[in-house]
Amino acid sequence: MSGHSKWATTKRAKGAADAKRGAIFTKLANAITVAAKLGGGDPTSNFKLRLSIDQAKAANMPKDNIERAIKKGTGELSGGAIESIIYEGFGPDKIALIIEALTDNRNRTSSSIKHLLNKYGGSLGGPGSVSWLFELRGIIQLGKIDEKLELELIDLGVFDIQKNENDILLYTEVNSLKKIKEFLEEKNIKVEHAEIEQVAKEKKLINQESKERIQKLFNELDENEDINDFYTNAEI
Repeated sequence: MSGHSKWATTKRAKGAADAKRGAIFTKLANAITVAAKLGGGDPTSNFKLRLSIDQAKAANMPKDNIERAIKKGTGELSGGAIESIIYEGFGPDKIALIIEALTDNRNRTSSSIKHLLNKYGGSLGGPGSVSWLFELRGIIQLGKIDEKLELELIDLGVFDIQKNENDILLYTEVNSLKKIKEFLEEKNIKVEHAEIEQVAKEKKLINQESKERIQKLFNELDENEDINDFYTNAEI
């Protein structure tokens, strides 16, 4: 688990039961609304909005839902009073957590997150308590690519390529993400996912005894409608 909770959530949405899919769509719609509120409703000039729309489409979110979320963000429809809040804290075995919430009720969300962390032996921290352990990075998920393309991507600013069994992750500087994503699209290479994420500078190895509790915490964070994404330094 390297912080890509939303990736897993988006993938699950395609085959999820109606109730769970509705919760996932709520998260995706809130992300679109906040992005439109901050940068305007045109995805061609608002890259954060474009990323949020791409994620919604990957989850088969209906077009009407996407358009309604944009209009809420731009003020064309009521109901756009959603704010982005970043929480820092600790989970089981003192793992570090950065939790990104999108909510219309700060008190409800704060209480919910505090309760969840306490439930699993963690605690809510103050600003800066764990953020120094992370750095913002652009991440792009792809299928297999050839070595020639890898060299081109390095020239464009990809500084790390992580090859997994079923996919490849490209790590970029935040300011390079848009350029690299568009380069891949121009070459008709499917981008499975692109996001700006908090990436742990160093991973914390977790003992077997703590893994189950940590996974249960992650599942509850993932299912909470107010939590848009979360990032951890846990290596499990």
